[in-house]
Amino acid sequence: MEFLSKSPEETKQITIEFASKLKPNEEKATIVGLYGELGSGKTTFMKFLAESLGIKETIQSPTFVIMKKYDLTSRFAPPSPYEGEGIKGEVFERLVHIDAYRIEKGDEMINLGWQEMVSDPSNLICIEWPERIAEILPEHIIIKFEHAGENQRKIKINNL
Repeated sequence: MEFLSKSPEETKQITIEFASKLKPNEEKATIVGLYGELGSGKTTFMKFLAESLGIKETIQSPTFVIMKKYDLTSRFAPPSPYEGEGIKGEVFERLVHIDAYRIEKGDEMINLGWQEMVSDPSNLICIEWPERIAEILPEHIIIKFEHAGENQRKIKINNL
């Protein structure tokens, strides 16, 4: 899917549509890689994604802390005929927001509990600058952000 956003409001709508299509994986975490140069819209997308998942906290890119975890108290699950059943593996319980910009090697993520995070199906892991940890990154949803004008962004979503 490819979109052209001309405003933050349009990016919010794109993000809400994306969130509505997310499906937890039964065997491992769902991972989303946010690719794009500085200022291309990655953190704005994350803010709207967190909001659509019911997170009330202010979302900032965790550049200096590398990772932030948010419990999803509403136990977000995409719309389904079984809504509200709360079966582990059918809902996301946690949003993990990683900014890998300051990471030099994937091994640094291993030391931060990467294996445990990616093996938990209740985790939705979103990574800004995922190319910095490409050697440890499993198959994931790819979202590419590009400048397309002064206030416009091209957003391309693959592997959803």
